[in-house]
Amino acid sequence: MRNKYELTIVLDGKTGSAKKKKVTETLESLMGVFKGKITGSTDWGVKDLAYKIGKSSSGVYLYFELELDGKSVKGLNDKLRVDMDLLRYLLIRNG
Repeated sequence: MRNKYELTIVLDGKTGSAKKKKVTETLESLMGVFKGKITGSTDWGVKDLAYKIGKSSSGVYLYFELELDGKSVKGLNDKLRVDMDLLRYLLIRNG
């Protein structure tokens, strides 16, 4: 059974459209591996961070709505954790 999840990704504030596209494509390929799908996505744009993360004082926020099998969440979490392009991410179950 597939559950609905929300994924918010924060990239460096100086990230260009090419890197945003690369991250989106990577997520799409991960959804293929874990037999899930992206049901919606929104680019929230650049926002100031409350505190510096590394050398970044601003971040580009990308929001995704996902449908994913509950057993695949740990695998996706592990893949996101080791991605060096991401400053932060948050994956939560929706409803």
